[in-house]
Amino acid sequence: MKYVTQRILVVLPTLGDRLETLQETLETIEAQRRTVSLRLIVVAPTSATKARDLAEKFGAEVIDDPKIGISEAINCGIRARNGEEFYAWMGDDDLFRPQGLLKLQDLLEQNPKAVVAYGGCDYIDPNGKILAKSAAGKLAQFLLPWGPDLIPHPGSMIRLDALEQIGMFDPALKYAMDLDAFLKLKKIGKFVYTRETVSAFRWHPDSLTVSNRRNSSLESEAVKAKHLPFLLRPVRFVWQYPIRWASSLAANLVSSRA
Repeated sequence: MKYVTQRILVVLPTLGDRLETLQETLETIEAQRRTVSLRLIVVAPTSATKARDLAEKFGAEVIDDPKIGISEAINCGIRARNGEEFYAWMGDDDLFRPQGLLKLQDLLEQNPKAVVAYGGCDYIDPNGKILAKSAAGKLAQFLLPWGPDLIPHPGSMIRLDALEQIGMFDPALKYAMDLDAFLKLKKIGKFVYTRETVSAFRWHPDSLTVSNRRNSSLESEAVKAKHLPFLLRPVRFVWQYPIRWASSLAANLVSSRA
């Protein structure tokens, strides 16, 4: 299959305080270049000189973090778009699996009406050991409006035209910006998936989502309530508390393994 230049825009926001995992992340992004053409944008504070230098060694374009939250940092990366068709996000401690981006790109190419493609995700400990796997497939789409978000942000690819159509990521959100975007995108196009693992999420105490699970849960519930039909909002607590309990139980299980 022949690829044109820079079809995928990969956005990686970092504070520059995880140089060891950042290097591993950049290495897995570099490996993706063997099968897809991508442009890497790293968003970092001007003070994170070591991280910025490291990113540039891997061919990244570095832009300044506006310092008003992770959502706006990602949006800054997206605004640097220059003809790319697809967006993929990567945290500075997460990983792409071999040919992960190729698998997602192929899904979107084979389904022109699809706006999001996603795959399976490994949950790994700080040393890279696999703790659990998530490959919810079609079930993830069914659960998205009211249950846990099983579509991994680092294991998804979005058409940039569609992402710009919904206004990109809400700067007011700190944890559930991807959930909010997925719910908006679900209204304008279809989602496609593969159960093959395309990414890995590192589970450690410093992770924004892991270390702030309660705040993350509350923000996710508020986002889902906003997208529910008006008549269902007053009764959402019927399933909200059991979902919260089950999600907490699953998170504690993974934490104990880590």
